[in-house]
Amino acid sequence: MFDVENYNYYLPAASIAQQPAARRDESRLLVLGREEGPRDRMFGDIVELFEPGDLLVVNDTRVFPARLIGYKETGGKVELFLLNYPRDREITIDEHGLGRAEVTCLLKSSKRPQPGSRLLLGSDLDGEVLEYLESGQVRVALSFGGGLEPILNRHGHVPLPPYIRREEGGDAPDRERYQTVYASETGAVAAPTAGLHFTPELLGAIMAGGVPIANITLHVGYGTFSPVRVEDIRDHEIHQEYVKIEAGTATLINQTRQGGGRIWAVGTTTARALEDAADEKGMVREKAGWCGLYIYPGYKFKVVDNLITNFHLPRSSLLFLVSALAGYEQVMAAYRHAVAHGYRFYSYGDAMAIVTVPSDRKQGS
Repeated sequence: MFDVENYNYYLPAASIAQQPAARRDESRLLVLGREEGPRDRMFGDIVELFEPGDLLVVNDTRVFPARLIGYKETGGKVELFLLNYPRDREITIDEHGLGRAEVTCLLKSSKRPQPGSRLLLGSDLDGEVLEYLESGQVRVALSFGGGLEPILNRHGHVPLPPYIRREEGGDAPDRERYQTVYASETGAVAAPTAGLHFTPELLGAIMAGGVPIANITLHVGYGTFSPVRVEDIRDHEIHQEYVKIEAGTATLINQTRQGGGRIWAVGTTTARALEDAADEKGMVREKAGWCGLYIYPGYKFKVVDNLITNFHLPRSSLLFLVSALAGYEQVMAAYRHAVAHGYRFYSYGDAMAIVTVPSDRKQGS
């Protein structure tokens, strides 16, 4: 169970979704229970899985345009991938009204610019190379006129995952579709993709059925794409991501659990944040800080009952997490079923609902 090769599976390249479904809720949904085989549904049918008294918890992080393409002063092309979004307290404004913020980036260039080099990233956006880090990343000071968010929206590109292999020159559709409809807290470099399937109408139908919706924030980092390079998955070092859970949200989650309702997490990011913020008795606490919780088979979930998620890469920490919740054999069988039945995989692909606590076995019933 701990050998990383056990989490490998065959996936034809054609199964990797390069475009989203025509409508968000028109993707397919594979429903997996612990004691039954996979069932093929459409995502719009998910409302039928909820019961009054359940709680749906979503991640409201918002993806920012993290890819910047520009030039060195010498004329060579350079590309930056910003790994963090500067907070207001990290931005300084000089006497001329120009902003400055230091960011950690990945840098791509035919010849590496030296520290002190100026990067021309837009008419009102420059960068200065500060230092190269041992990790291969680079610290860059951004200088800009006006607010940082509109500057990045003007000059930045949508940071689509590396397995989506198409040109981003016309990325206007991705600016809307690679974002959940409830995204509000800017700071992620990748979308919490399980939430991409929800529409305002579908969320309204869920709430009308007696299921409230609670927001948490986990800013998805570039580490979510980091490959697992160890043979024994227990030796993997998980990345850290920033989490914020408000006191009112924590109270609602705890009240739902105490009342026998089920906690539905939308995405592995939400599941990880909730489990990280819980004590040994499963009581969720208010939190604003870093999450470094690593979940793999053997972990006992304290908060999350059911999970809505997309299909994950082979040998990935996210596949370990869903296997911990639903069971290794069940998950790998479900993935084989999904491949055989033409499901679309990864960020713009189809979804999966893992139901470990069905409605007739609610907590406390």
